[in-house]
Amino acid sequence: MPNRLTFATPQWQGETVLTLTGRISEGDATRFSDYLETLEALPSQVYLNSPGGSVSDALTIGRALRARDMNTVMSASDICLSACPYILAAGVSRIADADAMIGVHQHYFGQNTVLPAFVAVEQIQRGQGEVMSYLQEMGVDPLIMQPALMTPSDEIYLLTPVERSTYRLTTVDGDPEQAG
Repeated sequence: MPNRLTFATPQWQGETVLTLTGRISEGDATRFSDYLETLEALPSQVYLNSPGGSVSDALTIGRALRARDMNTVMSASDICLSACPYILAAGVSRIADADAMIGVHQHYFGQNTVLPAFVAVEQIQRGQGEVMSYLQEMGVDPLIMQPALMTPSDEIYLLTPVERSTYRLTTVDGDPEQAG
């Protein structure tokens, strides 16, 4: 898997789709915005396959997708972990194969020995509040943060298809080819 997000527009079943593959690194949101500007026509489907990464870049990429009324899709062999589900949440329609792996955990902000603990906690809580607002903006139940907040940043909680639907992270579970 690439160390930073790669963008491509391959043909899939006679239609051009957009693929986002790899780790979400700092600066990828700007690169993504620049990439979108090079496209003559925007595909309606965005396929995701990412182990996660930068939360702030994922939120910005997600907002760019939603502003363009794009749909997010995951096939059976795809993963969407850590910050990636925030991009998945941005799709107007969010389709995930039942076998796709979608996982959440606590945000990792790095170890900071310079900031006093109360300042670091304040920044983390502010970040969590921003994510919860984003999820609500995208139509996803912010309670999806419960399993995320209970799972250490070095582990992943894999959401079941029932949880994905209950939290409204996906609008369609099953085979993306059958969902249209």
